[in-house]
Amino acid sequence: MFSNDIGGFEHFERTVQKLQKMHGMNDVIVGMESTGHYWFNIANWLMKRGIDVVLVNPMTTKRNKENRDNSPSKNDPKDALVIADAVSRGFYTLFSPKEDAFRRIRVIVTNREHWVVESGRIENRIHRWLDIRFPEYRKAFDDIFSIRSLATLRRFPAPSDLLQLAPEQMVKIWGEYMARPGGLRGKNKAIELQELARRSVGDSVALEEDKWELRHLLDEYERVRQIIDEADGMIEKLLPEVPCSDLVRSVGISLPATAAILAFGGDLSQLSHGNQLLRKAGLNLAERSSGKYKGKIKLTKRGNSLLRKHLYFSVFHLLSHNHTFQALHAHNVEVKRMTKMQSMMKLIGKLARMLVVMAKEGQTFSADKAQLPLVA
Repeated sequence: MFSNDIGGFEHFERTVQKLQKMHGMNDVIVGMESTGHYWFNIANWLMKRGIDVVLVNPMTTKRNKENRDNSPSKNDPKDALVIADAVSRGFYTLFSPKEDAFRRIRVIVTNREHWVVESGRIENRIHRWLDIRFPEYRKAFDDIFSIRSLATLRRFPAPSDLLQLAPEQMVKIWGEYMARPGGLRGKNKAIELQELARRSVGDSVALEEDKWELRHLLDEYERVRQIIDEADGMIEKLLPEVPCSDLVRSVGISLPATAAILAFGGDLSQLSHGNQLLRKAGLNLAERSSGKYKGKIKLTKRGNSLLRKHLYFSVFHLLSHNHTFQALHAHNVEVKRMTKMQSMMKLIGKLARMLVVMAKEGQTFSADKAQLPLVA
C-alpha cells in the first residue's frame, strides 16, 4: 500500500527499482485497473518518469478473479495478482495521455454531464409535484419549463392560487418575467389555466408545506441550468482548439455531442477505421453461441457510456435535420425492411465511419459522398 501523494509515489518507485535489481530486469511495465479516479495521478507521474503504464479493464479482472483460486472472493492482494496476470497475457491497453485540448474538453464534458443528470432529477421532482397538486397543468403547457410556465409555478402554482386572481392580474405578474406576456395569447392562457383549476382533482392537504419544496426546486433548477449554460459556453470557446471539431460540426452535430465524441473518441484522424470509434463506445457487436445454440447478437456496451449516448442522440438529431440521414433511414426502413431501431444502429455505424474518413482526409461533410459506402 502507498499513499496518494508524492511520498507514496516515490516509495512505489523505490519498490519497483528494488524488485528490478533483485530480479535483474531492465524494463518495467506498471499495470493498473482503470476504475475510479485513484489511478490517474500515479499513472501520469509514472509516465513523466519514463515508466510505461498500461490499463486493465475492470471487467477483465472481474471475469478472471476466479481463475486463481476458484473462488469469487475479492481482496487487494488477489486483485493485484489478477491484474499482473492479465498484463503478462497482454490483456491491457496502453495509457497514453491526450493532448491538453482533449483533456480539457473531456473535463468539461464529464462535469457537464453531472449537472445534466442533476437537472433531470430536479425536473422529475417538479413533475411529481404537479402530478399530485395540479395534474391538469400540462394541458396548458407543452413545456412546463418555458418562461411563462416557470413564472406560473413560482407565483401561483396551485389551483387555489389561480382562482384567486383575475386573468389580467396573471398577465401582469407574467410581465415581471417576460418581455411580452399579454396580448390575446396571454389572456387566453390565463383563462385556460383557470378553467383547468376549477376542475382539478389535485390534492390540497399540506399544500403550503409542499409549495415550500417547489420554491426550492425551482431555485435549484435555475441554478443548475445556469451551470449547464456556462459549461456550453466553455465548450464553444474551447472546441475550435480541438482537432477535427469543425469537421464533426459540419455534419450537423450539436456542440455538446461534438465535444463528447472528441473527448472520449480522441483524435479521430489517428483511428484506422470507424469501427474503432464504435468499440470505444461499446457499440461493437457480440454473439453468444454454443453447439447448436445460436444466441442473439447484441451490443457489448464495453465502452464509454457518454460516447455511446451522444453518438445515439446525434443520429436521432440528424434524422430531424439532415436530409441525407433522413433518406438513408427511409431506405433502410422501406426498402431493406429494417425496424426503425435497427436502422438507427446501422446509421450510428455509418456516422462513425464517416467521421473517421472525414478526419483522415480533412474534409467536411458532403451529402453526395455520404450516400456512397465509405471505406476507411
